[in-house]
Amino acid sequence: MAEAESTVINTDVKQKDPSEALVIAVTTRAIFNLEEEHKLYLEKGKEEYTRHQQANQDKPLPPGTAFAFIQAAQYVNKKILESNPAEKDLFDILVLSNNSPESGMRIINSAKHYGLEISKFCFVSDEDSTQYLKSHRVKLFLSADRTDVCNALRRGVSSALVFQQEVQAPSTPLRVVFDGDAVLFSDETDQVFRDQGLEGAVQYERAMEAVPMGEGPLKAFAMHLGKMRKKFSQEKSPIRTYLVTARSGRDMGIRAIKTLREWGLAIDEAFFMDGAPKGPILAQIQPHIFFDDGLHNIQGAQDVGVPSAWVP
Repeated sequence: MAEAESTVINTDVKQKDPSEALVIAVTTRAIFNLEEEHKLYLEKGKEEYTRHQQANQDKPLPPGTAFAFIQAAQYVNKKILESNPAEKDLFDILVLSNNSPESGMRIINSAKHYGLEISKFCFVSDEDSTQYLKSHRVKLFLSADRTDVCNALRRGVSSALVFQQEVQAPSTPLRVVFDGDAVLFSDETDQVFRDQGLEGAVQYERAMEAVPMGEGPLKAFAMHLGKMRKKFSQEKSPIRTYLVTARSGRDMGIRAIKTLREWGLAIDEAFFMDGAPKGPILAQIQPHIFFDDGLHNIQGAQDVGVPSAWVP
């Protein structure tokens, strides 16, 4: 491990086995609302920011966009351990931060204040903190920084950009919504759509109906989530997953369903929107997080208060 990373183990939390767990890394600005502090950092520099964080280290930071998602993941762990105390296939949350450990005390104190089960705090002084994701076996990375996300995707880690917003913490169980093309699936049909329009895309899908779609950037994360979900009956599962796609069910839904079946990925509910806005259905589902590659869909989700993450 390079010297540029300093890891603080949270001794209040039982450490997970990263070879078995679903490791999720979140940046401090994804899990807490640090917009004011970030503005201070940009305008006044690192020293002023560090001074501010140290002076306020006992003042908890307000929750950020990924906060409710992390809380719900914690609820899933609780339910899994209730049914099998020896289970190792759990969520393992670590925080990745460009803070120094000194200015990071506020982050640690905030996590403890809210009772968040974060197993490790990794303070990285490098420009590109994503180089440490693989060594921590991270399966999903959530960041409020676009460069971080692009770097992580290039390194082959499922990753999404979180936009800061006011989030109403929905109740349990953990609800995760995925878009289809370029998120769960590859973007092959999107490319045909761009080149040949809707008619061309429909014809392509009909011709390829029996061939499963390629893997998208969040497939590995979705598969691990599906594996955890299978530990429970459908009625008692603390995890619910949804597919909300712009595809039409009639013309382009069959291949999507066949692909999910081929992968063995059980999705609780699938909605084929046929190009209609996703906001109203998302408002009904009230997910803890919604992954989409379209910024207009992210905007629509934010408008109805749904925590959203963009997969560029």
